[in-house]
Amino acid sequence: MEQRFEVYNSAIAKDVAWIPDIAHIFDPDTSLFDLVNGYCEKNQGTSHQEVFRSLELLRGITSNQIGLIELASDLDIETVTEIFIRVNSEGVPLSQADFAMSKIAVNESYGGNTLRKAIDYFCHMAVSPEFYSLVEKNDPQFAGTEYFKTMAWLRKDTEDLYKPSYTDLLRVAFTSEFRRGRLEDLVALLSGRNFETKQYEEGIIESSFRQLRQGVLQFMNETHFKRFIMIIRSAGFVSESMIGSQNALNFAYILYLTLRRMGIPDADIERYVRRWFVMSVLTGRYSGSPETTIDYDIRQIYAQGIQDYADNIIRGELSDAFWESALPQAMDTSVASSPVFRVFQAAQVKMNDKGFLSRDITVRELLEIKSDVHHVFPRDFLKKGGLSRGWYNQIANYVVTQSEINIAIGNKVPRFHLSPYAFTS
Repeated sequence: MEQRFEVYNSAIAKDVAWIPDIAHIFDPDTSLFDLVNGYCEKNQGTSHQEVFRSLELLRGITSNQIGLIELASDLDIETVTEIFIRVNSEGVPLSQADFAMSKIAVNESYGGNTLRKAIDYFCHMAVSPEFYSLVEKNDPQFAGTEYFKTMAWLRKDTEDLYKPSYTDLLRVAFTSEFRRGRLEDLVALLSGRNFETKQYEEGIIESSFRQLRQGVLQFMNETHFKRFIMIIRSAGFVSESMIGSQNALNFAYILYLTLRRMGIPDADIERYVRRWFVMSVLTGRYSGSPETTIDYDIRQIYAQGIQDYADNIIRGELSDAFWESALPQAMDTSVASSPVFRVFQAAQVKMNDKGFLSRDITVRELLEIKSDVHHVFPRDFLKKGGLSRGWYNQIANYVVTQSEINIAIGNKVPRFHLSPYAFTS
């Protein structure tokens, strides 16, 4: 009735307003008359005419004309990219990840069509585990591949800390496997670009697809994925709401996979990934020009070694000047999603702190289940003191607390609930 498409999930399966499998509509043996009658019987009050018109419109997709521009096979990637951008100038801007995905999908010679499915299916399944059974039922050919076996663990996964998009998956797989950070380089390599001779070679296409396939499988590996999530959680980031930078999370996974390939001991991997992730979140390392920074970091890690490079960068970024000057300035904000406030919450989780005025409930439990952000100095109190919104909502005035404690405190100023007498039984 709303003419809307969605990815199949358990909620849709239970809702009779949805047609769960549109393939049935395009089946030539399907009677549209019977389909409309059956739908209206399940959805009382709907108009037969309106349902019929909607389904006819859907069926009409098969008759739509699609424009086709054919490009010469010997065009360089920069020219192809420019053509894509000009043709798509009135549509949604395409990213290098979009170019890469299209390049992967059309190459059947080296299994690109199956690889494209693997990337899409994994990302869908990470959000909706029930999508596993749908793939198993409707795509038996893919269900027999190594990709499907590798991602099968997702059908029982309830972790929501890291839900990668296809761009995230491509970025991690590419950078960890190819030691490069720019996705335009991936497009070029999948096209056969030899960066030294500036020529295009079939052998490079084959080796690039083989490498990318390996990188994607490493990304999907249950052990790698879960151990990485465990490391991030051990740094105090226990809730999806605490992850403000997806690129920081992506590079942390790149670093994890890279250090494993280098043979770094597990305990050291955990320490480096934790420290690097917290530093990059706190300083916004991947918020400006992420691809440039990712490309630089991965090259330097291989050139200098992780110990020297990580120690130098972290000491430089988190110097005394940062703690004494940059950090206090960063705290001059009323934005609760500030990375500074998120890292503060993570530190409380790491230290196993109790919620504000809580006797037993920890900050971790509050962030994972339900919490309030309480103003230490109540808003009304500060308003009456003449302070504006930007001042009374400063993040330094925020604490994580239980809802009932927040309600009980209300507009009381701190001297009433923070005095020694407030805790006398």
